[in-house]
Amino acid sequence: MKDTARPPGKTTIAPDVLLTIAKLSALSVKGVARMSSISGGFNRFFKRGTGDGVRIEVENGTVFADLYVVMDKDVNIRDVSRNIQHEVSRAISELVGMDVGRINIHIDDINYSSEG
Repeated sequence: MKDTARPPGKTTIAPDVLLTIAKLSALSVKGVARMSSISGGFNRFFKRGTGDGVRIEVENGTVFADLYVVMDKDVNIRDVSRNIQHEVSRAISELVGMDVGRINIHIDDINYSSEG
């Protein structure tokens, strides 16, 4: 019989891993043109990911995220935002096994490029 007991040790997830998962998950959602940089203030110096359009906080093992995005034109903003929330939450839960609290979506702009 196989021993299924967990070996001794600890797994630590770097905050940048959570940032990357959240960013790539958001960018994979149809309707997201790109991430937007997070505008400033004093607090941005103490938060990770402010240049990547993602702000992550971990409290008591629960991940809270704010994502700043630019959406494509002619999309339903509410539907795309819900899809982002779903994908980011799913990815964090499945890839690192952490609980997810709030996933806040901030629409910073609409991409009206000259193409199309």
